[in-house]
Amino acid sequence: MAKGILISAPSSGTGKTTVMLGLLRALAEDGLAVQPFKSGPDYIDPAFHLAAAKRASFNLDTWAMDNGLLNAISAQAAGADICIAEGSMGLFDGVATQGQTGFGSSAETAKRMGWPVVLVIDVGGQAQSAAATALGFKAYDPDLPFAGVILNRVASPRHERLTRLGMERAGVKVLGSLPRRGDLALPERHLGLIQAVEHPDLETAIAGYATFLRDHVDLEAIKSVALNGPDAPAAPLPTPPAQRIALARDAAFSFTYPHLLEGWRQAGAEILPFSPLANEAPAPDADLVWLPGGYPELHGGTLAAADTFRKGLQEHAATKPVHGECGGYMALGEALIDKQGNRHQMAGLLGLVTSYEKRKFHLGYRRAVLQNAMPGFDSGEALRGHEFHYSTILDEPDAPLANVFDADGNPVPETGSIKGHVTGTFFHLITGEQA
Repeated sequence: MAKGILISAPSSGTGKTTVMLGLLRALAEDGLAVQPFKSGPDYIDPAFHLAAAKRASFNLDTWAMDNGLLNAISAQAAGADICIAEGSMGLFDGVATQGQTGFGSSAETAKRMGWPVVLVIDVGGQAQSAAATALGFKAYDPDLPFAGVILNRVASPRHERLTRLGMERAGVKVLGSLPRRGDLALPERHLGLIQAVEHPDLETAIAGYATFLRDHVDLEAIKSVALNGPDAPAAPLPTPPAQRIALARDAAFSFTYPHLLEGWRQAGAEILPFSPLANEAPAPDADLVWLPGGYPELHGGTLAAADTFRKGLQEHAATKPVHGECGGYMALGEALIDKQGNRHQMAGLLGLVTSYEKRKFHLGYRRAVLQNAMPGFDSGEALRGHEFHYSTILDEPDAPLANVFDADGNPVPETGSIKGHVTGTFFHLITGEQA
């Protein structure tokens, strides 16, 4: 495996995504083949990584994935000079109950991959005291390789000197110091960052991040602290649920884990993208239609008016399988109510009615034991996935698809649905459990 590091932080909101994107681009500009990864189940960041590194980013998830799948995904770094992984939330944040292989923290990913941690610390409002935070993170798990810190939101040269003095006393290496700049924040909405495809000028933003990182971070030191991970046997990537898969792909339907798509392609499946927002029907000769998650709630009126898309979907569902995840599941339902209270007619293949007017936060890992078969999996099989949305179910009259549990084994009410050839889930599939 190529050498690598993991970019993490004490908490969300410290600037690690900005650092990640700038570092990916700056190293790529230096002629390195840079392989990005995302620790945890985040759907949005990998698309930003792809834009920065010009190389597909993959999720590594120590709660949902067994060692064989983790090895298979890390093997996608073949030919890369360096791997850069971005953590989720704070470095040690995970779930309460151990899953297949762990608790799902970024620290676990770093240890499993053998990549040292570079901690991005927001030093605003403190100076030498920031060293106590860094020292605590360095000492919390003695088995975790810890490379050093990048100081973020530094107010002045004096502030930097004082903060560096604290780090020197604590024995923590400073790899960079980023001055405070208000224009570096990425736009956000209710699921976090906006999608990469929606950024008004993403290329200019990433180029600016790279210049900023190059001016204030020791890139040679970053490269020198990267370490090789262990070479280990890999299982196959997930196999495709059909040979010809019509995949909805636009601003309303964009959240599919990259390792799934790569596994489908490597196994010889044909992926046939189409855009519901452009009123395109799925390929009539597709074996399966798959609607990923995304932001259908932002495009309710457009989807309701997409008669060609809806007719093509209904014709396919009469004889062949259709599956939707999260936003895709909502689009398969009877209606979607947006945050203004407007009701939009959806495909009507399921009886599901969802509302964003009555927002309710749903977040977390999911383990589903199928009561009925769905594309690629038989009844009785167990799946691992992740759920993240704000919609409220007003009606879900169809037969349940699965018994669904959170990471601690507690049942959750979002069971998914099945009606004829149509299935849907609120969780995004990560992998099936291995027997």
